[in-house]
Amino acid sequence: MNDTTHTPSLRADQERLAQDLRAVVRDAEELLRHAVGEAGQGYSQARERLERSLGTAKSEMAAIEAALLAGARDAGRTADQYVSRHPWQSVGIGAGIGLLVGMLVARR
Repeated sequence: MNDTTHTPSLRADQERLAQDLRAVVRDAEELLRHAVGEAGQGYSQARERLERSLGTAKSEMAAIEAALLAGARDAGRTADQYVSRHPWQSVGIGAGIGLLVGMLVARR
């Protein structure tokens, strides 16, 4: 798989995670308001919503982590295949990157 395959899915996952985290914050704020004001029915409802929001956020984070790991594995496989097929170009690319990094470090 290439990088463009994961990008739309990853962006959608990130947006869902951001929405879930906003819901967690909103529910936590409501929980605090009820905890400060009164410990009645509103408190337990807010706590239940917060628990649901946390569960959703955790599952979304797990899905994003799995997608990132899959992408990293794919990138590793692709790099390994490229190096196997083009060993001298890979050595040249590595040397060029090393030269650039050395020059940047020497400037400081």
